[in-house]
Amino acid sequence: MKMRAFLAALPHTLPICVAFLFLGMSYGFYMHSKGFSFVYPMLMSFFIFAGSMEFVTVGLLLGPFNPLSAFLLTLMVNARHLFYGISMLDKYRDCGLKKGYLIFGLCDESFSINCSVAPPPDVDRGWFMFFVTLLNHIYWVLGSTLGGLVGYAVRFDAKGIEFVMTALFVVIFLNQWKAAEGHLPALIGIGCSALCLILFGSARFMLPSMAAIVAVCLLARNIPYYRARTA
Repeated sequence: MKMRAFLAALPHTLPICVAFLFLGMSYGFYMHSKGFSFVYPMLMSFFIFAGSMEFVTVGLLLGPFNPLSAFLLTLMVNARHLFYGISMLDKYRDCGLKKGYLIFGLCDESFSINCSVAPPPDVDRGWFMFFVTLLNHIYWVLGSTLGGLVGYAVRFDAKGIEFVMTALFVVIFLNQWKAAEGHLPALIGIGCSALCLILFGSARFMLPSMAAIVAVCLLARNIPYYRARTA
């Protein structure tokens, strides 16, 4: 039963494998360029397993210790997982002990597969979702570890490599822009971020801008024009 579930899950995760290995290696190399051993990206990828937040964590590790700011930033960056989790409650209900790992390992890519793909009739859905999650987790840890190790062998000026995090968020934004019919929430995000950047400066604008985005969207949700643009 487990082997059938593994073989059913593997083909669906192979495209993600390519992306995770490349992006994970970028993350591992980025960590190395900041002076961290390969052990850091390896363990962070294993225990955190939140790609965008792991990039952000590099700056948190290098900056002053501020657990409240780190908590709020993590909550804001990964807030979408709250909605993922709610939508997966029924699917995870009968998964037994696997449920704990499925909750921990939920990421965008695993969510997409487990929501959209129906396993073959002879394959247990719980084990199918488990192996989808496990394989994606392995790909990310492997890519991050390889990136950290490659940093020892490849020597070049790594100045500016931190832009990979910016590029990651730009790509996510563009994908969401293309997929959404209404762009008003995205425009609200751009406007609030630009305003907070002017008011608070580049070092302190992130948390105020995220709070402003949430506040404006909550206030605007009852406006008919906003509902029409976000439907």
